[in-house]
Amino acid sequence: RAYVGPPEDYDLIAAMAFNLLTTLGLRQHHSLLDIGCGSLRVARLLIPYLNRGKYFGVEPNKWLVDEGIRRELGDTLIQIKRPTFFFSDSPDSISRAKIFFDFALAQSIFSHCGLDLIEGWLSTISRSLTQKGVLVATFLIGAEDSARTGWIYPDCVNYRPATLERAAKNVNLRFEILDWKHPRQTWALFAAPGYDSTWFKDLPLTWNAGLERALSRKHQP
Repeated sequence: RAYVGPPEDYDLIAAMAFNLLTTLGLRQHHSLLDIGCGSLRVARLLIPYLNRGKYFGVEPNKWLVDEGIRRELGDTLIQIKRPTFFFSDSPDSISRAKIFFDFALAQSIFSHCGLDLIEGWLSTISRSLTQKGVLVATFLIGAEDSARTGWIYPDCVNYRPATLERAAKNVNLRFEILDWKHPRQTWALFAAPGYDSTWFKDLPLTWNAGLERALSRKHQP
């Protein structure tokens, strides 16, 4: 647990990310890509929730996923839900898989990436999202952009929101800061053209608002 962040926040971060995704519209039939899934901090909630074969995790450290399965989920649940794991530190593994995702998650990933890596991931994600798909990611806001490149963990780097907005626009994604509390970072949305975020444009982003939207869409003729 400590490898992916403060152990005392392990449950808190998982709940925060899971609740954000479901508020934004994640349902059990959707496909989801978990970038840097680590020791399955959020995946231990997502894998049971999603339908069989709908969870996809990317993680360069296979031992970390193996420990997550052993200590957090168990082999039986893996056999039932059949998640897919890509053991890689490159977005190329996703490009080659030719899978389309409704949702993607990058919690505390861009905060450890040079802009070169962020741009690479955004480019891949933009081609891998459905037309109504969305990536939610955290980053650290700074007055200036980090000049470092590559993977920087365990150090952290800062970016101006305008820089990430420009990087998103370059690959036809819409960038929005989300009003969703994080202990240390800021949540942002990188949306494909068809993802509708107008329902919380002038309202607080809450489960109540998300449920009202889900129910209204359910009853549309």
